[in-house]
Amino acid sequence: MLDTVDLTQALKKNAYKPVRKAQLARIIELSELIYEQKRPVIIVFEGWDASGKGTTIRQLTQRLDARGFKVLATQAPRTHELRKPWLWRFWMNIPRHGQIAIFDRSWYGRVLVERVNGLTPMAQWIAAYEEINGFERTLADDGTIFLKFWLHISKDEQLRRFMQLASEPENAWRVTAEDWENHRRYGEYLAAVRDMLDKTSTAIAPWTVVPATDGDVRLYTVCDAIITRLEDALGLEASSLPSIDALVAGKVKPAKAKKEKAKEKKKKKKPAGNDAGAEEPITIIVEEDAPAVKKSKAGKKAKKAESESAAADPGESPVAVVEELPSPEPIAVDGAAPPPARRRKKTAALPAVNADTEVDHA
Repeated sequence: MLDTVDLTQALKKNAYKPVRKAQLARIIELSELIYEQKRPVIIVFEGWDASGKGTTIRQLTQRLDARGFKVLATQAPRTHELRKPWLWRFWMNIPRHGQIAIFDRSWYGRVLVERVNGLTPMAQWIAAYEEINGFERTLADDGTIFLKFWLHISKDEQLRRFMQLASEPENAWRVTAEDWENHRRYGEYLAAVRDMLDKTSTAIAPWTVVPATDGDVRLYTVCDAIITRLEDALGLEASSLPSIDALVAGKVKPAKAKKEKAKEKKKKKKPAGNDAGAEEPITIIVEEDAPAVKKSKAGKKAKKAESESAAADPGESPVAVVEELPSPEPIAVDGAAPPPARRRKKTAALPAVNADTEVDHA
């Protein structure tokens, strides 16, 4: 399986961007169907150090409902776990019906790290292949859907990434002495990976080898495998998304080109008489009987002066007659003396002025 993987594939971000969005949206829909059908799902991520396992998991889960999945980072067994069967700690973390469990490293450490570093006797890690198959078969009989990914990069690519991380002060802590030792034993791990893929890839829990040199190719391969596997397990019609070969060959047009094409179509729909860059003239209709006054400081001052002159001339503008009326009598509360009465002002209504009446301006 490792020999058939092309580690040189790369995708253009503009071409993959719309496909990535469609893939992640489809995975969200499938996660909702998983909950409705009450099917447990286990997704296993194994791979080389610095191959992008954590990044891929983050990209997959950033838009999923947090109540529908859990991420489990597997580390070395603790003291009390060593006193129990080695699969016990994984049995305790299997997903509920309708939930997705994502394992960042898993029970396959028994036939990888423990085998290469001599932490487990040969007889035990050889027997572990059948124990793993039985463990997965039991869960599959209960309705569990399995997806297993091996993120594959070359030894040179791993060295390049280690050097890059080590040169960055904020990321240097991520490369440990154990990582450098595992890199030195790359060949031994490669032999263990080949045996693992050969002996534990079954119909109920198949392995998918992911070329992880290019980040977009890695994410596309993982999403495509998840969508295909879940649609088949849930009895759904297959999605019509472009293949990886079509994306690599450039047969899928980038999103930017589609937007530019849409803009050109809009320009063609405009009338021939109007220039694309010219601004259309603005027509303002002003009624003669009601001249508009510009809302500015000068306009406000003019309006105020006009009202003052009109108030000074009784012939042109009637003066309001103000009559002081007594307020209602105050009411005493609980025998207390009522407050003093207040007087309020009321403006009397004025008769309408006839426009035909002559006014003497003498």
